[in-house]
Amino acid sequence: MRIAHIIYICIACLLVSCTHTGKQAVYSGEAKIDSLTYAQGLTIRYFADYTAVDVRDPWDTTKLLQRYLLVERAKPLPSGMPKGTVIRVPVRKTVVYTSVHASILEQLGEAGSIVGVCEPRYMESPVIQAGLKAGRIADLGEATAPNVERMLEIGAEAIIASPFQNSSFGPVEKLGIPIIQGADYMESLPLGRTEWVKFYGLLFGKKTMADSVFRETEQAYLEVKALAADVKTRPTVVSEKKYGSSWYMPGGNSYIAHLFEDAGADYLFRDLPSAASQPLSFETVFEKAIHADYWLVKYNQAIDMTYQELRQEYAPYENFDAYQERKVYGCNTGRVPYYEEFPLHPDYLLKDFVWIFHPELLPGYTPRYYHPLVD
Repeated sequence: MRIAHIIYICIACLLVSCTHTGKQAVYSGEAKIDSLTYAQGLTIRYFADYTAVDVRDPWDTTKLLQRYLLVERAKPLPSGMPKGTVIRVPVRKTVVYTSVHASILEQLGEAGSIVGVCEPRYMESPVIQAGLKAGRIADLGEATAPNVERMLEIGAEAIIASPFQNSSFGPVEKLGIPIIQGADYMESLPLGRTEWVKFYGLLFGKKTMADSVFRETEQAYLEVKALAADVKTRPTVVSEKKYGSSWYMPGGNSYIAHLFEDAGADYLFRDLPSAASQPLSFETVFEKAIHADYWLVKYNQAIDMTYQELRQEYAPYENFDAYQERKVYGCNTGRVPYYEEFPLHPDYLLKDFVWIFHPELLPGYTPRYYHPLVD
């Protein structure tokens, strides 16, 4: 389950170095440039007759992944537009590949525009499930090989999907339906990922609502971050667990690494390059993280995991200090809406982390996602 671009070097530099001013946009020549504060993979420029949205390639930021030209549905196509994918807005019929993007649309009040989804077994939303049951939303099968004929039958006007490195969308690319490449998951900063809501809002005529959602989340996140800004001690933490022969560890520039930092903890693998997770051997992780103060894992199962189950999964886990000292915290994504919520609300996740690492800062707090494993 569950995925950005350059226009001109000068604009890219501006985006990276800008600071938050509280303004919606600044003017540059004929365009009005949205002053994005955290998102590094996105550029939004407003022209008189259309809006240009550039998504940079997160794996090679010197390249443009896609340029979208948003034109109001009732207006004629303006002349002189640059080359790009034209999208008539507001979009009325959307296909969504992931539960993350379905949740974002739902929170923007646009669940009714979703006419098709891939892999509905991962769609936890009651609204989406009700739409599937009633036949208002089509089951398009697997995201890797969706039913393209059905896509055409339901009249999809846009497809929102997460891009992956060195891969394509296959036959879907030949349909002529605009594919919105949601590379928000590759943002390094938690609020950078959230800031993509401004793009999604533009697609559905919900700019004001999207701006409001972002401002509220930003304020909440910064308030929680301030709680841990002056902590005296910073415990060490290791993340995730082994799958198959590899332990996929979040990179040192990932949003998870930044969340740990903002929560007042030292992430033991912050020296890993890039924002992407990297496969490591168990031995490599064990050597570096055996003495970690905390260990945070995600899993998906019917009931919450116990220490015994964790050991049964892989016996050497019991040799970590965090296991022996009962400082392992788990997030059961099968029972909590982790993937659906945190892209728009990283403040929820940050609050859990602050509570884990510095419980004295949040007395009486009930965690939303992560809970201590039990014996």
